[in-house]
Amino acid sequence: MQRLKGFLFGLLTVLALVIMLVAWIVAPWYVVLGLAVVIALWLSLTRSGRLAREAAKIGIASLPQRWGASLVIVIGIAGVVGVLVAMLAMGEGFKATLDQTGSTDSAIILRAGSQAETNSVITRDQVPLISALPGIAQGADGKPLASPELSQVVNLPTTADGTDANVQFRGIGPEGWAIRPNVRIIEGRRFNPGLRELVVGKGALRQFRGLAVGRQLKLANQMWTVVGVFEAKDSHDSELWTDADVLGPAYQRQAFQSMTVKLDGKAGFKQLKAALAADPRLKLDVDTTRDYYGKQSEGLTTLIRILGSVIGAIMAIGAVFGALNSMYAAVAGRAREIATLRALGFRGLPVVTAVMLETMLLALLGGLLGAIIAWTVFNGYTVSTLGQNFSQVVFQFKVSPELAWTGLKWALGIGLVGGLFPALRAARLPVTEALRAAG
Repeated sequence: MQRLKGFLFGLLTVLALVIMLVAWIVAPWYVVLGLAVVIALWLSLTRSGRLAREAAKIGIASLPQRWGASLVIVIGIAGVVGVLVAMLAMGEGFKATLDQTGSTDSAIILRAGSQAETNSVITRDQVPLISALPGIAQGADGKPLASPELSQVVNLPTTADGTDANVQFRGIGPEGWAIRPNVRIIEGRRFNPGLRELVVGKGALRQFRGLAVGRQLKLANQMWTVVGVFEAKDSHDSELWTDADVLGPAYQRQAFQSMTVKLDGKAGFKQLKAALAADPRLKLDVDTTRDYYGKQSEGLTTLIRILGSVIGAIMAIGAVFGALNSMYAAVAGRAREIATLRALGFRGLPVVTAVMLETMLLALLGGLLGAIIAWTVFNGYTVSTLGQNFSQVVFQFKVSPELAWTGLKWALGIGLVGGLFPALRAARLPVTEALRAAG
């Protein structure tokens, strides 16, 4: 019965710690700041707090004498924070790239129920019907700013190792440039309609071989000439662009996949959506391009966050055990010192707090080190991954202050668990027994 009670008590303790850690990780900054203020006031204004502060000073002053054990804690926690922040920065960078794609004043039209261009079809007879709908802006020539488009995934050798990877080959209509004013040619010129010419995104130029201006590519058993490089500062930088009326026949595509349109003012989207719903010939969905590309990032970003959290949690368990071993050894090595403090009137709470503050300081140093390493190594690091059309999307890791803050909270959480049990042992250590063991 006693063993069962001990097991249940241990299980409940572990569950309480897990709940406490989860609450700590998800706590907003103002909650953490409020808790820090409360602890600081307690350390400054109460007798127990002042005793804990003085005991913590003694322990911290002795850290250089235990630099090996202290480094185990700092380096272990730095590794956890570095890996966690790097993983989350990858998801944040990918999301930021797709979130920057599109705008609220343009819309993309897909077949009803389609989640992406790859599984959408818009027939050629639907194109003039869509172009005539209200809510679509007109250009200076009076024509609707609507671009029927195709998206074809092709393989090209990467610059890194020459292995084939997917790249999105987009065919756009004549109004495609006007709808996306952020896209500008930075080298060469635009492709000429009706010719097998293409322009490449700045990111694709870095990622794949053979895309320099003037080079020729063999795609769909036909030779295509690269005539320009464009920059969009979003996911379009990972694409190749050409005339949709040339791309379609090359890949035997009889229909388009989407239509991108410029909206006519703030009310344009509502007008267009209502007009599509009212026409039984057009079973199509519409969304702003900003919302569409934002949704495309959700799945992969969530997956990266889950993987990062799982990997971070596994590493954190190892760091916790390292901190436990180090702090247990520190408590054992300082048995005489702790016993002397107890004999001088330091009660259990000040002793527990002193050991905890010492561990949390080491955890904070490890967290800061890990965050600095992640920012130095990974912030702005360019990589590519599969996007919504199973093609490579070039993006940069983004180590934001929010991610660094998340890493620090993980570090302090590890320090909390790693120092709690050694601190409780120090508080329960009998004075006479500790003095005998130390002697």
